[in-house]
Order: sequence, then structure tokens, then C-alpha cells
Amino acid sequence: TQETADTELPQEDREEETDSGGEPAHLNFEQQSVSDIGTSASDFDSTANSLNEAEDVEMRERRDSGVGASLTRPCRKLRWHSFQNSHRPSLTSASLEINRQSAAQLNLLQKFSLLRLTAILEKYSVPHKQSWAWTIPKFMKRSKTPDYRDKMVFGVPPIVNVQRTGQPLPQSIQQAMRYIRSQCLDQVGIFRKSGVKSRIQALRHMSETSPDHVNYEGQSAYDVADLLKQYFRDLPEPVFTSKLTDTFLQIYQFVPREQRLPAVQAATVLMPDENREVLQTLLYFLSDIASAKENQMTAGNLAVCLAPSLFHLNVSKKESTSPRMIHRRGTMGKPDQKDLNENMAATQGLSHMIADCKKLFQIPHDMMLQLCNSYLAADARPLSFSELMSQSLQGDGRDLQTGLEGSIQGLLKESSERFKGWISMPGPRNTELACKKVRDGHPLRLWKVCTEVEAPPHAVLQRVLRERPLWDEDLLQASVIEALDKSTEVYHYVVDSMGPHPRRDFVVLRTWRTDLPRGGCLLVSLSLDHKKLPLEAGVRAVVLTSQYLMEPCGMGRAKVTHICRADLRGRSPDWYNKVFGHLCGMELARIRDSFPVLRTGGPETKV
Repeated sequence: TQETADTELPQEDREEETDSGGEPAHLNFEQQSVSDIGTSASDFDSTANSLNEAEDVEMRERRDSGVGASLTRPCRKLRWHSFQNSHRPSLTSASLEINRQSAAQLNLLQKFSLLRLTAILEKYSVPHKQSWAWTIPKFMKRSKTPDYRDKMVFGVPPIVNVQRTGQPLPQSIQQAMRYIRSQCLDQVGIFRKSGVKSRIQALRHMSETSPDHVNYEGQSAYDVADLLKQYFRDLPEPVFTSKLTDTFLQIYQFVPREQRLPAVQAATVLMPDENREVLQTLLYFLSDIASAKENQMTAGNLAVCLAPSLFHLNVSKKESTSPRMIHRRGTMGKPDQKDLNENMAATQGLSHMIADCKKLFQIPHDMMLQLCNSYLAADARPLSFSELMSQSLQGDGRDLQTGLEGSIQGLLKESSERFKGWISMPGPRNTELACKKVRDGHPLRLWKVCTEVEAPPHAVLQRVLRERPLWDEDLLQASVIEALDKSTEVYHYVVDSMGPHPRRDFVVLRTWRTDLPRGGCLLVSLSLDHKKLPLEAGVRAVVLTSQYLMEPCGMGRAKVTHICRADLRGRSPDWYNKVFGHLCGMELARIRDSFPVLRTGGPETKV
């Protein structure tokens, strides 16, 4: 059977009959999914590349619970489709984009890029090898991990933003960039003319105290532009990172012009993924500003105005943790020759990066050819329908569900052994987080997160299986493509990314059980290569395994354990080690928080 729907998400989700405890009165796992909604891929196609096109920020209303009147909350994430569409790569260059590569491929690329960059810098003999020892680890001094709990926007590094929200730039900063791009491109001298200090401070306070709900309508373009400069200047380290900033500067000081692009491409691959994504968003944004002739701000003019903030050059700030935020002037207050050379290199470098921003985040053809066989082998590829069927026929089963049986049995075995051998660590928002290595040649760890939910197992399964819009704030589109039996289906969903990065497309085969002891449930899924769903836009992510176990724990509550391992594309193994577990924890916390909290002291309403 074919079950697809490509209709716009309604402003308010339809009411659902519930009992007094917020549990749907009739749990029907075969019904049409609440998440069989969204927009078709064609709705995302760019109709024009005008940078001043009207942009609608989707603020989708979703129900938080089923108690009484429908409770709604807006989606906090910015939907910036025009930015994504205007910078969508061509068909010929898409496969070369860094954000299309698997974790294993990026791991390989980083090793090769380090060799290439080292060779280039050694060939053109950087004087005194200035700062070109960043690859050697320093064990002498243990630095204390900074505490960012009292900060929301300014002074918070991209890695912390990703762990908190899934995106490396705060929403208020993305909104500021969107406001300038959509309404202020005709402002002469944008980023050159100064704003009013008191108004900038008011915007900064608004951004810090309410980062998800900032509205810049009616604000001065110059105030908002200065706010953006302050944001990048106040980062704990330059967006290029303390480790690589000097390397970027040395490339533009000592490497011949014709060799700079491959050198910068190699350095870009070596950046932490979250910093590289921020840099890509910023450079694409600045290239849009430079392409608008009315503002008289060329790539070179923008570089003069922004390079000191982005590279943290010659800025005196005693309280800053940035290694470059050091007063480096001589006793007479004059900049020395090294400062002048760095300033010139930073300006030339930023101008080049704005002008060549598209090439900067692509893998060079010659590197792909040199890596060819090992690179293709490192790709994460989901099984096809025929491969899964072949596996099923080789076993004792007769259908595709058997292809997931190993995942089910593995989950039940782990649960019976109380999940031994996992490494525990603090989880976000009152969740328990753990991970373990899987020795199958793939560089990604397996992550486990668990929490207790104020709902029985069947209701939690219903929420995960059929009500994704209630807890997935990045969801753009979802549908059941094919129901294989009463508890097995092919499911397709698309989630958004921070602009202009591509959205991520998932096609999974999933099955569930509701007959576990004591009323428990489980849901397992893995990616499937389905020929009925060719990729139309974005990148196809790969779910290596996803498991949910819902166990009753008394008083109408459930203990929910989620185990996941996925390759989202465009991220290195180091990103997954630092971020992916937090994202799994945040996702489970949103599922938990989508249910109402039971009041203590009242009559018990759940059995």
C-alpha cells in the first residue's frame, strides 16, 4: 500500500480524543501518521536567486499535550529556505561538497589534508616556523573547562551551541543575518558605518536574554551589523580556531597566490565541523552582501571591516580567553611589523575567501582521484530492499521484518543484562547518557540515552511513531511510504539544517512490538536504499541503528531508552564524539517534555 501526503503543516494540529491522563483514547499504530505532513521537495526549489525576495520564517504551532484545550508552542528554529536555495550546489559539484561526505570519508580527508597543508607550508618555508607546531599535543598544562551556563549568545563557542540546540549559531545571530540579507542589502556602507552604541547594547541585551525570540524589524541596519561584528569578536577563540588562525594567516603571507586555494581548502577541512559550518554560513552571507552593488561594499571592503573581528587581531581584552586577544603593541603604542603583516594577510585572506567561498568548502578533484578506492570504500551506504530480502531469505524468516530481528534481539539482550559495558557521562536536561565503541570498522560510537516519561509505554510509542511534529522542531516533511505489514513500514522524513547548509533526508525501514512483558514496547529502525525515493534535494543521511525501548515503571509512567548510531554526513568522528550523544539526549528530552507532567497530590488517572 502507498501512503504519502505532501500537504502544508497546519497552523494548529487537529485535536485528538484523549482520556483524562493525556493518553489517546484509542492507540492505533496503523493509522495515518500525524507526521505524514510537510512540503514536497519541489516546494523548496528556488524560483529566483533574488537576494531581496520575501522570506517567511516558519513559526509552526504544535501541540504539547492532549489535556484540555490544545496547547501550542512555536518552532524556535529559523526556516531560511531562500538562503539554502540560492547557494544550492550544481549537480556536478554537489558530490564534492564537504557536507556530503561520510564520517569515515571526512576522517580520511583530514589526514590527507594535513599532509598536503604541511607540504605546502614547508615548501614555501614559513619564517621561523611560526606557530606551525599546532599538531604537536601539549601535555604540560591542563586547562580548566570554561563554564558557559550563565551565557546564552555572546562568548559561547559554536561547539556549546551545537550541544544545546543542534546548530552552531544562536537563533538571534541567524535572525540578524537574515534581517540584513532580506531587507538591508541596499544600505550604503553596511559593516563599514558604525551604529549607535546605546542601541547596539540594547540589541545585545535582547539577544542575550531572549535568544530565540528576537525581532529586528525596524532596527537600523548598521546597529545589527555591529551586533554581528561583536558576536564574532567576543567568541572565546576566532572562528578559525586558535589552533588554525595563524595557519590561515601564514598561507596569505607566504604561499604564492596560485597555491593559496588548495592550501586554504586543506586548512578548512581541518577545522572543527561546527566552526567550519559557521564560517561557511558567514562567507556565503558576506558574498551575498558583496554581490549587491547598491551598498558599495565589495569583498575587499567587507574584509577590511570584518577581518579584525574574525581573526581577533590586535584587540586588547584582558578578561577574554582567546589566545589572540592580547595587547601586542610595543611600548610606544605603535603596531610592530608582525601586526601589520598579519592585518594585511587577514584582509587579503578574508577577501579571497568571500570571493571564492563556493570552492572553499569543496574537495579538490585531484585529492578525490588520489584517494579514489579507499575513499569509496569509506562511504556509509544503507542496504537496498533486495539486499535486506536476501539476508532474510538466508535466515529462518520469510519477510523483511526478519532483517530487523537482529536489532530487536540485541536490544532485548542488552536490556536483560542491564546495559553492561557502557561508559556513562552527564546527559542534557535530566537524561542519562552513555556510549560504547563498536568494532565493525565504522568510526562512529553507539550512543544510549534514557529518561522517565509521564506516560505509559504505548503512549510513548504512539508519540515516537506517529506524532513526530510534536517533538521534532527541525521536521520539514514526513510520510509512510509503504506499509509492509501491521508492524513494519518504510518511513521517509526530512529535517532542516542551519542555512545555507543542506537539509537531511532519511529513509528508514522500521518495525515495532507491543507485546513485551509487563506492557513494554519497542521500536527499531535502520536506513534503507529505496528506489522509489531518489534524493531530490539535500543529503541522504544514514541511520546505522535506532532503537527505542519503553518499559513501565509504575504510576502510569515509562522508562524510555533510546540507542542510536547514525551518519548525518558532513561531520567527522570527533564531532560525533562531542555532539551526537547530546543531540540524542535533547531529542529524548523533547519527547518526554511533549507529555504533560502529572500533578502530585491529586487522584491517580493512569493505570
